[in-house]
Amino acid sequence: MNSVEKSQLFRELPSVDEVVRASAPLVEAHGASAVTDAARAVLARLREEIRSGPLDSSSVHIALQGLGRAIEKQVAQSLSYSLRTVINATGVILHTNLGRAPLAGPALQHIAETAAGYSNLEFDVESGERGKRDVHVDRLFRKLLADTGALPQDDSKAISTIVVNNNAAAVLLALNTLAEDGEVIVSRGELVEIGGSFRIPDVMAKSCARLREVGTTNRTRVTDYENAINERTRALLRVHRSNFEITGFTERPALADLAKLARTKNIPLLEDLGSGSIVDLRTFGISGEPNVLDSLHAEVDVVTYSGDKLLGGPQAGLLSGRADLIARMRKNSLFRALRVDKLTYAALAATLLAYIKHDHAAIPALRMMRLTKQEIAARAEALVQELRPTATKWELEMVDGESVVGGGAAPSAVLPTRLIALALPGSAADWLSARLRRCDPPIVARVEDGRVLLDLRTVFPEQDRAIADAIQSI
Repeated sequence: MNSVEKSQLFRELPSVDEVVRASAPLVEAHGASAVTDAARAVLARLREEIRSGPLDSSSVHIALQGLGRAIEKQVAQSLSYSLRTVINATGVILHTNLGRAPLAGPALQHIAETAAGYSNLEFDVESGERGKRDVHVDRLFRKLLADTGALPQDDSKAISTIVVNNNAAAVLLALNTLAEDGEVIVSRGELVEIGGSFRIPDVMAKSCARLREVGTTNRTRVTDYENAINERTRALLRVHRSNFEITGFTERPALADLAKLARTKNIPLLEDLGSGSIVDLRTFGISGEPNVLDSLHAEVDVVTYSGDKLLGGPQAGLLSGRADLIARMRKNSLFRALRVDKLTYAALAATLLAYIKHDHAAIPALRMMRLTKQEIAARAEALVQELRPTATKWELEMVDGESVVGGGAAPSAVLPTRLIALALPGSAADWLSARLRRCDPPIVARVEDGRVLLDLRTVFPEQDRAIADAIQSI
């Protein structure tokens, strides 16, 4: 379409004032301001679609006939919640921008029950006196550790768990409690940066602990830690390199050796696991991701990890370790500033109960990891076959692909999958992807090689219908 033809199409669009005057019932119901803003947004989209090429003369006429409905939909959207459900068709299971791990059904139910009325959050029903909110999760962790054999038999090494609002807060609390005004020894190869430009050295500085780097980027030995210990040393810190790998000429001390050194020198060993799995992910075909229970079994003194990543629960930072050290953190005034509310405890407790009951299928993130390529292919093929008779303008194809765990976990692990590749002749893939995001609910997909790719691994089966309706409507 040449510039003259496009100019003609632009002239066919009504002005904002004309649209508002034609929308009197909407103005009466929602006010002139809301309708005016909606008219501007809808007309701006039409102009952009004319400019980028997808709309020809007949398409513009069809769009203008539905202008009233589009304005009404835009008004409803502007007056609704901005935080809303989206369909994750990216194949990234723990998608940070899409809220990471979806919660299990029992967690949602327990949240609703806890939120609807009063609860015994900080009340001991037996004694009738004030209680501690972290007991609700601590008892479940003790049960989980006892069942797996990771709980030490020696009472002096009892394990306890507390919860704060995310893993960064957990690291901050641990360092501030155990190493304020002292040194913490860390390998240079573990001074990582995670999402949002958050760096281990920065959180250490905020904790008022001083960083003592040892070793090199690719090689650090136990003797490097040992030689750096002095009268100012307060802790050793091990950081899991969760979002990258160092390969080749590398060396890193075994966790058991670090724990032995820490015991010999009577210095606590802290480990920041980041994602924090409590199951063996090798059974899912995922290797290289450490396990919280294994770390505690290796006698790491305090382990910090996330609740909303590989654990599959709500956003939270968890600290599990020696009861005497956890007790010191509980008394730190930072703990109150960083603590979580009753809804987080409710969701976390329900998630942990699923592990205790060995009901891993109840946890969506783990369920998605277990899906086979064949299972995904069967769903994708059924969806494509349903679409072909009606979505005649679309180019639909099944292709091999890979899903990833995401959330900074298992960076090299990929899960084989089958993808639905979408293309619409005359329309750019980026425009198509944006159009899918404007559906209700929005569909978030990948764009590769000029095509939109849908990975059903991260799409709940009950959402397949919404994807089919969205494609047919475009």
